[in-house]
Amino acid sequence: MLTRDLLLALREGRSVPPEAVQAFAAHLGASDISDAQAGAFAMAICLQGLSEQGRVALTLGMRDSGKVLDWNLPGKVIDKHSTGGVGDSVSLILAPMMAAAGAYVPMISGRGLGHTGGTLDKLEAIPGLKTQLSEVEFRAIVAEVGCAIVAPSPDIAPADQRLYAVRDVTGTVRSRDLITASILAKKLAAGLEGLVLDVKTGSGAVMSDLGQARELAQALVATANGAGCPTSAVLTDMSQPLIPSIGNALEIADVMRAFETGQGAMVEVALELGTQLLKQAQVFFTETGARDGLRATLQDGSAKARFGAMVRAQGGPENFADRWQDYLEIAPAYELRAGGTGYLSEIDGTALGQAVVALGGGRQREDDRIDHSVGLSDIARLGTHLRKGAPIARLHCRNAKQAEVALRAIESALTLRSEPPVLPDLIIERVMPTKAEKHGEGFCDCFGFSGLWWRA
Repeated sequence: MLTRDLLLALREGRSVPPEAVQAFAAHLGASDISDAQAGAFAMAICLQGLSEQGRVALTLGMRDSGKVLDWNLPGKVIDKHSTGGVGDSVSLILAPMMAAAGAYVPMISGRGLGHTGGTLDKLEAIPGLKTQLSEVEFRAIVAEVGCAIVAPSPDIAPADQRLYAVRDVTGTVRSRDLITASILAKKLAAGLEGLVLDVKTGSGAVMSDLGQARELAQALVATANGAGCPTSAVLTDMSQPLIPSIGNALEIADVMRAFETGQGAMVEVALELGTQLLKQAQVFFTETGARDGLRATLQDGSAKARFGAMVRAQGGPENFADRWQDYLEIAPAYELRAGGTGYLSEIDGTALGQAVVALGGGRQREDDRIDHSVGLSDIARLGTHLRKGAPIARLHCRNAKQAEVALRAIESALTLRSEPPVLPDLIIERVMPTKAEKHGEGFCDCFGFSGLWWRA
């Protein structure tokens, strides 16, 4: 099928052969498709969607557009992935926790999309740290440290790398089909034996609507299990940042504090995700054993030590885990104070993320350079009672002119009311595979997916 004909059919919502979608993905990885055609493809899917067969075909095409890794390690090779949200740095604490608990975590991550931050961008706030590694370096670090967090190499799902960059700058981030294929292409190419997906919902998430998030979780679980990778998902709340900061260096600082205290919403999400994954991969055989094993890695300092070893192995400072305050560059702070008295009842996470992007903390074009030092810190938590003039957040930027514009946007994103809000559950639902999917009976089985879910 000619590319022009495929794009026209997708735009008009007509049925297309899955083989045509799979072939398009293969050619996209080989750079046979122009940027204009890639953008049109993403926009057509965003507007019209793909059939289930089409989504599977796109996932397989992107996965097989490059190399598929295999491992020979004395433990289970597992990973997690988040669909994205502001102040979401769970990967940075969970990967070392799982490694310290006895698993191997070859985490192939992404950069910022839209208003959400990227794990790689955050890591690169650490001086000297490299996220673009050769396969030999990647394998060596995973084998020695137990975890590595890296960018996809040019031969890992190259079609996804191309489409990922296009989505960020064409307003096509929020598509269930594109998100599903993008996530799973990289993860399946990593040769995993288990995967857990953190599907975010709420004002700061890519998928802000709970119903859409649930549909995405079901699509991800069905597709991954049908491909032979044991997978479950957890729907988690993103109505406020998981940590009280948004911005690359600022989030790294809060991750280090979480290693040291073992407390906070980010830790609770990490424990839930890690528990499901370690039990699913049979690293531990009970939920209690898995959760206790993970928490012990925080209490005895082994998770923090693994993070430090990973930073060192990826080119960062030798003593970062112990002296992290000395290495992170953080821009000057401007305090935002409450304009009235009341309870912090609503945080527009998307608006906050966009404000940080506007400061240079994210990309508006794919070739933008990121300022890792800017962002927000000390963001008050939902339900906090604030008096007029009380600190509500701190803005970090380069100059007072930037601060004046950003503070107005940030103030409008925070809502005070006279009555305390009803706070949503942090862990909303778990999405598990059906019995057929657990036994890997193939993609045809996932077309009739009716996965189980329940409130945690």
